[in-house]
Amino acid sequence: MGFSTYFDLIVGQLWFSLRIAFFPTLKAICKSPSLLLRPRDISRIVMAQVWKPFGNGLDENGRSVKQSLIPPNARGVVLDIGAGHGHTALYLDPAKVTKYVALEPNQLMHPEIRSRAATRGFSEASGNCLILPYGAEETALITSALGGLHQVDTLISVLTICSIPDPERSLAALVDEVLKPGGTFVFYEHVLSHRADVAWWQRFWTPVWKLEFDGCRLDRPTHKWVQNLDAWEEGSVWTPEDENEEQLFWHQAGRFIKKTA
Repeated sequence: MGFSTYFDLIVGQLWFSLRIAFFPTLKAICKSPSLLLRPRDISRIVMAQVWKPFGNGLDENGRSVKQSLIPPNARGVVLDIGAGHGHTALYLDPAKVTKYVALEPNQLMHPEIRSRAATRGFSEASGNCLILPYGAEETALITSALGGLHQVDTLISVLTICSIPDPERSLAALVDEVLKPGGTFVFYEHVLSHRADVAWWQRFWTPVWKLEFDGCRLDRPTHKWVQNLDAWEEGSVWTPEDENEEQLFWHQAGRFIKKTA
């Protein structure tokens, strides 16, 4: 793919998202002008609006991968890192999952999480659903809310690590402090391409992309960071079938089991 293709792709998506989010964001600023002093809050308002059409589309695009990755591996207490609008809940088997914990710092997303979780029988009222307004880096708050260290059987990350501050440290802490020994970590993420030409464009567009999409970066080698953690008894990473290696959003999926000792 050349310049024009990548330019049209990124600019088209940026323009589409701006059209969706502009008026709701402007309305929120007019109602609370102090938002102008809190750019992160503005970014979250934008993301909550943009994720309505984007989230459904991305879920549909990755459905086959997630169907093969999540239902066979998710069990016990599941922590969904960066839950977004709660699409991961749709892939959980209530017969195997005892509790769905959605980690989502953008509280504007929480109503959508509740709605989708409820379709699978997970609710706060019944005690088998917990929504935490924390970022993945806030490990101490997460463990406190869960009742202590090593309370989670399954960690799931879907299109999330791209926007976590200090992702390597946060990943290591979540695996070390939150995931039980013998627990499972599965992920499906867009990552830095192994092709130099595509990686160049990913790095080129990231400064603009992350401003509009709440910190999302196109240039993170997430799969390699996971592989490099000294925590695994076994694990594997693979490229989803029919993945176009020329695209800017190149995905990798993985499944890892934490050491028991």
